[in-house]
Amino acid sequence: MNIKIFHNPRCSKSRETLSIITSTDTKPEIIDYLTNPPTQAELKNIIHKLGIKPYELIRKGEVIFKEKYKGKELKDEQWIAAMIQFPKLIERPIVIKGDKAIIGRPPELVKTLL
Repeated sequence: MNIKIFHNPRCSKSRETLSIITSTDTKPEIIDYLTNPPTQAELKNIIHKLGIKPYELIRKGEVIFKEKYKGKELKDEQWIAAMIQFPKLIERPIVIKGDKAIIGRPPELVKTLL
């Protein structure tokens, strides 16, 4: 079964997660989500596989979050729209295998999918 990683090469946790995957001779599909962000349907599917609410996928330390969204209560669809508009808001890395997904924080969590 194929593995996908929504990856930011500038993020140490994302690089570490990718390293754990490739150390098992697995060749994942690597998606640089900042240059190739997920569509609304893909993001909804990812959130469903993670079993979380859209707000839980938001990177609350990002400047864009602090400037535009901190303290606001948005509906799920609005959080999804915000992540599509500003992909930096999406927590990383996200690893998907079949109908399961994890956020690689800590990176060792990816071992549950391998």
